[in-house]
Amino acid sequence: MAGAGLSTPSGIPDFRTPGTGLYDNLQKYNLPYPEAIFDIHYFMMDARPFFTLAQDLYPGVNYKPNVGHRFLRLLHEEKKLQMVYTQNIDGLERLAGVPDSKLMEAHGTFATASCTLCGKIHNPDRVKEAIIDGDIPIMCEAAMCKGKVKPDVVFFGENLPSSFWDYHHHVHFTDLLLVIGTSLEVYPFAGIVDTVGKTTPRVLINLNSVGSLGSRSNDVILAGDLKDSIWSLTKALGWEEKLKNLEEKYDSSEE
Repeated sequence: MAGAGLSTPSGIPDFRTPGTGLYDNLQKYNLPYPEAIFDIHYFMMDARPFFTLAQDLYPGVNYKPNVGHRFLRLLHEEKKLQMVYTQNIDGLERLAGVPDSKLMEAHGTFATASCTLCGKIHNPDRVKEAIIDGDIPIMCEAAMCKGKVKPDVVFFGENLPSSFWDYHHHVHFTDLLLVIGTSLEVYPFAGIVDTVGKTTPRVLINLNSVGSLGSRSNDVILAGDLKDSIWSLTKALGWEEKLKNLEEKYDSSEE
């Protein structure tokens, strides 16, 4: 399970940290309340705040995967990864090389786009280009439809992807649960942590303790800087060199 804290080392602010979180720094958008930027009803009235934010958040434009994302890629390469359930919409897990088959973006994705009115699928590359260029709002191409197009990020007032609920099946085959960089305050996502078996080890990698982590005898809490915790865990696994190689491979591909 991954939350916004996984992406803060990449420079993306989380949502709820007082003073630095996204919701505390939205005054420039003149919103009636901070969460309105992800409210589907507000979007239908005024799409500009979300699209302005999307210009900054679009995957791969301003932010790149960090060591935490590449650790997830390494888990996959070592055949230890069953699934990544992420709250993040920044797409950095995908950019780090976690394959689609191992990725459940519970709160949606920028990788696809559709009309908010008729549901018509639109070319995500064209939508990205329009957002980056500031050519908004993006209107549906379907005949007689006047709906607005947006990336398939899940807003308040929209349903989570139906495949999200597959976690009820996955937890029965989970040998170890890693919980990385999340406040565990947003449901139903946060509920996953308590559905794994009572004897299943749960490891929290986070700035501090959250949720029910620490209440079970086989819980492990790695508190503090996320990057330091990832490197310490990787070293203990004997994967330090492999992770360094992944970092170097990614950096060289960016040049």
